[in-house]
Amino acid sequence: MSTEPFAEIEFGAQSDRGRARENNEDCFRAVPELGLFVLSDGMGGQASGEIASRIVCETVVEQCLDAAESSPCSSRNCAADISELGNQLADAIRLANSAVRRAADQNPAQSGMGATVVAVILTEERATIAHVGDSRAYRLRNGQLEQLTRDHSFVAEQVNQGLMSEDEAAQSNLQNVLMRAVGVDAEVQVEVTEELFAEGDTLLLCSDGLTKELSDGQIAGVLAGVEDSQEAAEQLVDMANEAGGSDNITVIVLRTAPRFAGAFQRIGRWFKGS
Repeated sequence: MSTEPFAEIEFGAQSDRGRARENNEDCFRAVPELGLFVLSDGMGGQASGEIASRIVCETVVEQCLDAAESSPCSSRNCAADISELGNQLADAIRLANSAVRRAADQNPAQSGMGATVVAVILTEERATIAHVGDSRAYRLRNGQLEQLTRDHSFVAEQVNQGLMSEDEAAQSNLQNVLMRAVGVDAEVQVEVTEELFAEGDTLLLCSDGLTKELSDGQIAGVLAGVEDSQEAAEQLVDMANEAGGSDNITVIVLRTAPRFAGAFQRIGRWFKGS
């Protein structure tokens, strides 16, 4: 499998605090030259969620940049059944887990803070995705939207075990109860998946502020109908706010750029999406 990043990635990103929250505890980072995109949704009182999500994003980016210039996964937890890139992402998230816990230990006001994360590295026709929590990755292909990640939440586990229906889960007041989060426990279990990402596909990373408000059909309609990735990201956030905006909302829309796109067009896309 090639580990070379896509030469041309078109992306758009938008983050908003929503209509019910006083601050935005979501965070995202983009490193298009590595094909790396990271999104984190923080949790914790007194703005601690903002700190946790920022630490997660910055640590994952820093570790992936280091890994691109040095060695494979440095952790003894590296799995033989996961690709080198998958192990690098998982290792970076485990290091982010330690960094969040250190920050919380140093400041009692930040005790208990944590975050979700979903991160992807795009290589030729491949998306390597790592996640913890309920921030999600979706792929739109031929008009069909598919969730590529599995929520690490109480209601998702209840649905998987047949103890709760999808409709019951959507209405449950336990939707925000996570079974895994970065920074909460000494060790974090990171889920890694490898997916085909071919020309014509659209990849969406999002916090749960989007999926709380919009259905899969609404999301698919925007991704399929809006050609520009930044405009699609902005429209999704606007629609989520119009639907209630009950939480922070962050989305990253990723596509392969047209093969004929020139260098100046690519630079413009990267600047607009940053």
